[in-house]
Amino acid sequence: MARSSEPAPRYRSAHDHRQNSRRQIGNRMKGKATSFDIAYRAGVSQATVSRALRGSPLVSVETRKRVQQIAKELNYKVDKNASNLRRQHSVTLALLLFEDPTSDDSLINPFFLSMLGSITRACARQGYDLLVSFQQLSEDWHADYQDSHKADGLILLGYGDYTASKANFERLVEQGTHFVRWGAVVDGQPEVSIGCDNRLGGRLITEHLLARGHRRIAFIGDVSPRFPEFNDRYRGHLEALQAAGIGIDPRLQVDADESTELTGARALAELMERGVAVDAVFAASDLLAIGAIRALAERGLRVPQHVAVAGFDDIPMASFCIPPLTTVIQDTKQAGELLVDTVLRQVRGETVSSRMLPPRLVVRRSCGA
Repeated sequence: MARSSEPAPRYRSAHDHRQNSRRQIGNRMKGKATSFDIAYRAGVSQATVSRALRGSPLVSVETRKRVQQIAKELNYKVDKNASNLRRQHSVTLALLLFEDPTSDDSLINPFFLSMLGSITRACARQGYDLLVSFQQLSEDWHADYQDSHKADGLILLGYGDYTASKANFERLVEQGTHFVRWGAVVDGQPEVSIGCDNRLGGRLITEHLLARGHRRIAFIGDVSPRFPEFNDRYRGHLEALQAAGIGIDPRLQVDADESTELTGARALAELMERGVAVDAVFAASDLLAIGAIRALAERGLRVPQHVAVAGFDDIPMASFCIPPLTTVIQDTKQAGELLVDTVLRQVRGETVSSRMLPPRLVVRRSCGA
């Protein structure tokens, strides 16, 4: 006989009630509620309770809220170890932070700190723990967290030289590892990434400087394929200059392969030693821009009266330096949420793709605002 495709009616036999009564008696003796108690009160199956408590999209919002409220009333705590064994999932994501040269001992790019908070909150909302691990680029950081059940997926923040790291990304893809990277979307990349539209951001900065009357705009940042974010910002810068009919002077670009204040100061010094006329500086990061401002001050040049300066990232320090820095905001809140959502969709077997978030220009006094 063919089975009906209609869902079975929701009812309980006398046997079900006896079983549930036994469980309730046992739980009262132990003083501990179970998922079966929640299911009975909510009028749903135990499987639905499990899905609701882990935030599964297969459960309606109304049912999920009802189950969560009953669980709260019963002071029910999820036994994560038992759940993980059943599903062969760790219910944990691993966030790999790669060490960056910094002026302090943190070795963390300050831009990533606000994103770290957003990622942590997004994981909590999804019922996932977050394992934060600091990695050195020289280490075997691409070791498979997923097969060892340390984590169901990886989120990568920072990766150093992209051309050197690409082989590791390819290996992760071959292993079937669920992972997502924060950074530029690169043509032909093997991995999925979430990033800012750096090219548009570079264009916005340069268009603003041009509107303020600046014509000799220097760019500080490594524009090689090793650093695709900086390269995209430079391309946007060049597009804005070309659209304004301004020729490209290669002497106005200075490489900076580390995003630190010291590197920014050194790049500015190199620019000055070239003896080229400069009325504005677009630094590929806020840290580089802050270093350039300090180097200008040491030479008796005032910002923005003598040279305007703009950065990129809007780290907390940007609004407190003197003068406050004009820069580009990358939405770290949305970025963190998208990174978590993207890797969890991979875990669920869904198709994902790279995305770029729109940047936003914030104008402060370093450009004469």
